[in-house]
This record gives sequence, C-alpha cells and structure tokens, in this order.
Amino acid sequence: MKKRMLGNSLEVSSIGLGCMGMSFAYGAIPEKSAMIALIRKAYELGETFFDTAEIYGPYTNEALVGEAIAPFRKQIVIATKFGFDFQDGRVVGLNSRPENIRRACEDSLRRLKIDCIDLFYQHRIDPKVPIEDVAGTVKELICEGKVKHFGMSEAGVKNIRRAHAVQPVTALQSEYSLWWREPEAEILPTLEELGIGFVPFAPLGKGFLTGKIDAKTTFAENDFRSTVPRFSAENRAANMALVDLVGALAQKRNVTQAQIALAWILAQKPWIVPIPGTTKEARLVENLHAADVVLSEGDLAEIQQALAQIPIHGERYNESSQRMVDR
Repeated sequence: MKKRMLGNSLEVSSIGLGCMGMSFAYGAIPEKSAMIALIRKAYELGETFFDTAEIYGPYTNEALVGEAIAPFRKQIVIATKFGFDFQDGRVVGLNSRPENIRRACEDSLRRLKIDCIDLFYQHRIDPKVPIEDVAGTVKELICEGKVKHFGMSEAGVKNIRRAHAVQPVTALQSEYSLWWREPEAEILPTLEELGIGFVPFAPLGKGFLTGKIDAKTTFAENDFRSTVPRFSAENRAANMALVDLVGALAQKRNVTQAQIALAWILAQKPWIVPIPGTTKEARLVENLHAADVVLSEGDLAEIQQALAQIPIHGERYNESSQRMVDR
C-alpha cells in the first residue's frame, strides 16, 4: 500500500478505513467478530489508517476498533473524535468545552486500549466554545503525551485558520466526493496554503457512486440515509446521471465504479487520504486496489467536463445535521 502524508509528519496509507458502519448508522449491525477480522484483514493488506469516534454507537465502535488493532497497534494510526454531549447513550447536543474534551480523551483512550491518540478530531464546531479554547485544550493534551495530532471535521475556513494559529491542524475530515465537491471552492486552497491534510469521508457518496443503489432501493429505518434528502427516491433517480458517468469510465478502464470514484479523489491532491467504509472483505479489497488506478489527464478532463453538465439534486444532510456544519 502506498503512503501519503497528512500535515508535516503524519504518514498513513493512501487509503484509510472508516469504521463507523461496522457498528452504527447503516441499518443492521454486523457480527463483532466478523468486523474484528475485517479490520485485521485491512492491516494485512497494508492499510494503516483507521477512523472511529465516540459517537459511533455511541462508544461501541471505539471498543471494537481497540480490540481489533491490539496486535499491531504500534504499526498503525488511530483517529477518533470528540465534541458531543451524551445522556443515556444518546446524543443530546454539541459540547467542546475543555473539560468535555478531556473527558472524551480519557474515555477514548480506555475504550481503544491505547496510551495515546494519534489524531484527535473536533467532530463538529461548537458555536458556544471559542475555537481557540478547543485548540488550546488539544495542545495541552499533546504536551501531556495523550494526543499526537489535532484534527477538525466539517469546519469552515475561518475556524480552521483560528485553530491552526493556536495548535497546528494536521488534518481536516469532511465530506468530499464526485457527489459533493463544495470543498474545492475554499477549503482545499486553504488546506494547501496551511499545509493541512484532507481526509474525505463518504468518498463513495455513502454507497451511491458504486452503482449498487438506484431509485428502487429501500433503506432500513435505522439506516441514516432514509432521512437524507439526497437519498429520496426522486433525488436518487435525478442523480443517476452521475452514476452513469462513473459507470461508463469504469467500463472503459475495466475497473469498478468504486475504484474510479476513489482514484478521482486521490488524483486531486497528494495530501488527500479518503476513508471509505465497508463491512465486506470483497469491498475492502476492491477499495484498496483503487490506489493502483491512475487516471490520465484525459480521464480527469473528461470527468470535469461531464460534471459541469450534471446538476446534483438534494441536500446531503437532513435539517438537524445540517445545522451542525460550520460555514
């Protein structure tokens, strides 16, 4: 597996593994033993970057990842996230107050069974807490040896700059794919200027870009896509033009649609590391082989030209989730 650099000093595999869906968000929860085996298979195949968060479950995903990575902990990079209040196992709001960041850090260390968090993201900007206080608290945790790198998620340019002035931000994690290209306008130029890495989540459009979802697909009630406007049957039908574009190029190159979508992201900047999630070994292998797919300048130009002609229908979040996105 090829390597890439996030920030100035965090080297990771060029494709990471988003572990959220192994215990949260996408309907039926797979067997824990199978997911432990999948994470260990990912490591065997060269993946060294694993992403989790306390909110995934809540809590259960960190425990799963901690058990899975125990045999090779020193050879990999673990990223987790803070920034929420919980009550009876349910999220009740944002909370990035310093005391809660410290609480989250200690709890994550315990659940992951590690003595230091490699990359600690603020999961969402908390408008009630100055970002300087957040960055300052993580800086203290870094000085104490409990965290190595500071990250942010779904943060806007102003908050990224303010935080980076207090404690250098190693990586920003936000949504980015052929289906959601907003970061190209302001976020990517800012990250390049400041030397911050970018970790796109949902690089396969939450499964849509793989071609396995269409207007007739049904989602379980506990699959969060059932609440996302972009995944309404009407919008899925309207957005199929994008899937057809990816499919045509995949056929031309004799690779899969997922591999085209990931290869496109990898081609954008050398400091971008996508973290597709999966619960199936075949999909894991497929995603990792995307690192071997090199799109030509002609391919990229063809995609760019086609994207300019394809309008995207539907918001990527429901109203409550959208309110948590920093602008």
